[in-house]
Amino acid sequence: PLRDGIQSLTIKYDVRCLQLPLSTALAASHKVLVVGGKVKKPGKRGRKPAKIDLKAKLERSRQSARECRARKKLRYQYLEELVSSRERAICALREELEMYKQWCMAMDQGKIPSEIKALLTGEEQSKSQQNSSRHTKAGKTDANSNSW
Repeated sequence: PLRDGIQSLTIKYDVRCLQLPLSTALAASHKVLVVGGKVKKPGKRGRKPAKIDLKAKLERSRQSARECRARKKLRYQYLEELVSSRERAICALREELEMYKQWCMAMDQGKIPSEIKALLTGEEQSKSQQNSSRHTKAGKTDANSNSW
């Protein structure tokens, strides 16, 4: 709100009634210009039309277009690589799924696939190695506790 609670001022000009903020109306005083329903004040404010060399402007536009095309090309290359890597991952997962299906079918028939046997024996060996290492560590801690 402006001073004294006045927020806008109505100016009658050229048979049109304009509702303007008080600061605009006071600054423009009696020199109010209406263009396309918008109020414009005369003065040196605002952007002036730039006197740009047409050739320089065209060259900047061409350079911008080249850069845009290069960015677009890189983006498409990245997306193509992403799609191909995902397709490879999907193929690998499908092969793995097929292998597991075959294992399940073999086990349903009462046969244990050699891969599963290898996994089981490998797990048993690693468990026995872990247990033996735990026993040796426990023995060392017992020996250390006895030395005190």
